[in-house]
Amino acid sequence: MPNYYYEAVTDSGKRMCGFHRSLSKQAAIHDLKAKGYAIRSIQEKAGSIWSTELELGKAVKLEHFVIFCRQLATLIRAGIQIDRSLEIMVEQTKAKKLKLSLVQVLEQVLAGNPLSKAMGEHPRVFPEMFINMVASGETGGHLDDVLDRMAESYEKENETVQKVRSAMTYPILLIIVAIGVVIFLLIQIVPTFVSLFNDQGEQLPWITRLILGASDFVVNSWWMIGIAMAGFLLMGKVALSTEQGKYYGDLLKFKLPIFGVVFKKAAIARMARTMSSLYVSGVAIVQSLDITGRVVGNRVLAKVLQESRHSLQQGELLSTPFAASKLFPAMVIQMIMVGEETGQLDKMLAKVADFFEADVNHSVDRLKAVVEPVLLLLISIVVGGIVAAVISPMFAMYQNYLK
Repeated sequence: MPNYYYEAVTDSGKRMCGFHRSLSKQAAIHDLKAKGYAIRSIQEKAGSIWSTELELGKAVKLEHFVIFCRQLATLIRAGIQIDRSLEIMVEQTKAKKLKLSLVQVLEQVLAGNPLSKAMGEHPRVFPEMFINMVASGETGGHLDDVLDRMAESYEKENETVQKVRSAMTYPILLIIVAIGVVIFLLIQIVPTFVSLFNDQGEQLPWITRLILGASDFVVNSWWMIGIAMAGFLLMGKVALSTEQGKYYGDLLKFKLPIFGVVFKKAAIARMARTMSSLYVSGVAIVQSLDITGRVVGNRVLAKVLQESRHSLQQGELLSTPFAASKLFPAMVIQMIMVGEETGQLDKMLAKVADFFEADVNHSVDRLKAVVEPVLLLLISIVVGGIVAAVISPMFAMYQNYLK
């Protein structure tokens, strides 16, 4: 059944917009007029790529979501009603997926549903933590403060994510370029010297024989490399399809040389920021642990949070499972313990998040300063070694010829 996007005005002069499914355009207009709507515009959206994007696409970009949170908070703080605020957001939001979701959220709000419930129908767009925070803000009457807090939380998370990505991007590009150069040398350059060396019939250095063997393997048995890579990727995909595999995959991220420390600090920062935001907004600590475990994005930390949840339910301290996990620095454990003792757990968690977010930024800057020249040096050694291994026998041949 076609889906029609409409803009209309009610009998009271209120502007409306949304989607309406009907057999035809005329039937849609008839249905809307029966509701008392004066149609301004209506157009079919059934065949548009954007109509299926909510099911098929990726989540809304974090920077777009931050802007949405700040703008909606500003409108609500200004005293504008939720439905009118949503209408304004629909008009000015540029992100297509978010815009379509807001249209449907507006329809449900106008039908009398709470904002959090309406947003809960779109889990791909509105994260679980955000929905729970909105529900808390609606109950406590401080929705504008909650939205501002969420915008700040997502903004800091986005900065941390971008920093980690920037630290990974350049080394990965260098490695890809290096592999490409090595393959080019082995396929295009090295084979041109094979016949020359064979004609001379002299004993070649071991490094030259190794390079010639590698070149022959790449040229004549490249399909074996392809099969091996495909098999490795398939095994990795199968392993990561199980919960146990995903757990060990997340654990491996923390164990990686050089980058593992950065991944761990970023994960701890996100966990602490999420818990702090939920707790300060009035979400119960047990529920906060449950939600954080589902949204933290790392099953190793999620397991610790689950154990902490059980610990609290049994009347024990939150910090006990954290200390037993051996994942967290002593400073984190001590700050959580102080937060529990003083009743300021939200503030202590916020300080932990601030510290590790800043630490990630500094660690990334240090990594860039160290990793980039080291990688360039290694690439130079590999490429230079291949070239030297091929050219050095030629110099020996030339010297023998002069003699």
